[in-house]
Amino acid sequence: MISGKKILKIALLCLIILVVAAAVIFLTIGSHLLKAGLEKAATQALGVDVDVADIDLSILRGAVGIEGLIIKNPSGYKHENLLELGKGYVSASIGSMLSDTMRVKTIKLDGVNLVIEQKGLTNNLQEVINSISKKEEKQSRPKGKNLQIDQLEISDITVKVKLLPVPGKADTITLKLAPIRMSNLGSDSKMDTAVLSSKIMLALAQGVAKQGAGKLPAEIVDGMKFTLDKALGVGKAVTEEGQKIIDVGKDTGKEIIEGFKGILKPKEKK
Repeated sequence: MISGKKILKIALLCLIILVVAAAVIFLTIGSHLLKAGLEKAATQALGVDVDVADIDLSILRGAVGIEGLIIKNPSGYKHENLLELGKGYVSASIGSMLSDTMRVKTIKLDGVNLVIEQKGLTNNLQEVINSISKKEEKQSRPKGKNLQIDQLEISDITVKVKLLPVPGKADTITLKLAPIRMSNLGSDSKMDTAVLSSKIMLALAQGVAKQGAGKLPAEIVDGMKFTLDKALGVGKAVTEEGQKIIDVGKDTGKEIIEGFKGILKPKEKK
């Protein structure tokens, strides 16, 4: 005859197994839904396909790990991908996850490989930025969950610029961009995942325009600055002395956020 204590132990063991199984299923489904949501939001924002290899969701720590994020090229280019991200990390306030505004403490993107391919007088990165600008003009305000981000850091950024073939000259120029740091994003205007994706792409474009001066052909740098000027109104400023949009190893949060003030800012309804 089985004693009451043994029955209780068996019941507790079964309960633990059920809880663990439920947690595994929840995290698996949650990660899948988060992965699909990120891909959809970024694709809509950038106008090109975005794929994510894997997302690791930890509810208790309020953290998300991202691996193998790929942004595809617009049609008409030889290379399949515009950007590849090695790994990303997002830490958020657990208490804010169910509210209208989610507070994100940290976003770290490490190992960014950007391939810029020239086509005539334009390139793939310029086409994506132009697509962002057109969407912003049509959309009165962001529609997704509101985000407020304390710190965002992009590090280990490699840019390969594929030039039009010219006999006797290299057709690829490689740039290593300085780390990009931004702070207090979404504090002065509504920002969702789509707007965040746009800001990251625009920050990378600014880095290319600044650090590519004197290294890249003039038509690429001038074209990039012209595109940024249309999108942000700061194309000319990115290469001027005193602009601190790109951080080189020190905290310039205030200057950076001033440089980004107004980027894709929602327009007031008339």
